Amino acid sequence: MIIIMEPGATQAQIDNVVEHLESLDFRININYGEVYTVIAAIGDKRLVQPHSINSFDGVREVKLIQEPFKLASRESKKDDTVIEFSNGVKIGGNNKPVIMAGPCSVEEDFSSLLEIATAAKDAGAEILRGGAFKPRTSPYDFQGMEEKGLKYLKEASEKTGLLVITEVMDTLDLPLVCDYADIVQVGARNMQNFKLLKAIGKCNKPVMLKRGPAASIREFLLAAEHILYNGNENVILCERGIKGFDTHYTRNVLDLASVPVLKKYSHLPVVVDPSHATGKRYLIEPMSKAAIVSGANGLMVEIHNNPDKAYSDGAQSLPLPQFRQLMKHLDCLFKVLDETNDLTTV
Repeated sequence: MIIIMEPGATQAQIDNVVEHLESLDFRININYGEVYTVIAAIGDKRLVQPHSINSFDGVREVKLIQEPFKLASRESKKDDTVIEFSNGVKIGGNNKPVIMAGPCSVEEDFSSLLEIATAAKDAGAEILRGGAFKPRTSPYDFQGMEEKGLKYLKEASEKTGLLVITEVMDTLDLPLVCDYADIVQVGARNMQNFKLLKAIGKCNKPVMLKRGPAASIREFLLAAEHILYNGNENVILCERGIKGFDTHYTRNVLDLASVPVLKKYSHLPVVVDPSHATGKRYLIEPMSKAAIVSGANGLMVEIHNNPDKAYSDGAQSLPLPQFRQLMKHLDCLFKVLDETNDLTTV
């Protein structure tokens, strides 16, 4: 931690800051410059909050050297976290990127869900996505089938062998969702629902945390930290786009630079959701390819057997033939990347 004092800070003010930090077992190094006095404090930064130091008289600025997300950071775990399931699917590390595919919402017609799930499985997807609880901007939009939707997902999983990921919106629904899902999803709207994050941290299911539409990368990782801190080590990060000003051509701005940034500073797997990020069907394939090249450990893609009649997000859902084409193209990309990695390790 670096504390920069005001140009006119007195020796008494400097001593006051130093004495406080030394009482917390920080080692102190003071550099008296011509204009500023800089205090370098070495120790466990979790013992002190930067704003508490900022409140001291004579302090101009506090800079953190170590990131505040201790458990999610590379500082605490050098190797990539790999989440492994009983059927052999692995998310993270150098494993082949996983594909999560399915409709935005689980709908009334189970045969439709089964058709989508079967097509996803046949094309090479490993995980079935679908919303049983649907957070919607308008209260008049379809809100999901709740437990009936969860039962549909479970039945489709049993018939196809796909794992299931679905969103939980409330701590009260968490036990129910955990009964049916293999991966619990925290949606973008709930990224900083700390009560929900705490509860999920205490459950024994892997969780995928989506980045909030206006969240910085640091805020995103600190949200993951809440889950890790409460005991759940199996966290997947999901980049799904952030708010921009040009909402006519894309739904959000897909921050692909966040993928290598997250993988540099965190050991957690990173998945990209090009469907919610772009909101446009024609953009999903190019953004999926770009996400994989940027280092994503997987993709979450919305697909539907009849997107024009989908209960939600039809415009960003791939028809099944287009999804099959995407998967063929991704397989070619995976092979190219594998060959490239082989060359770089020679």
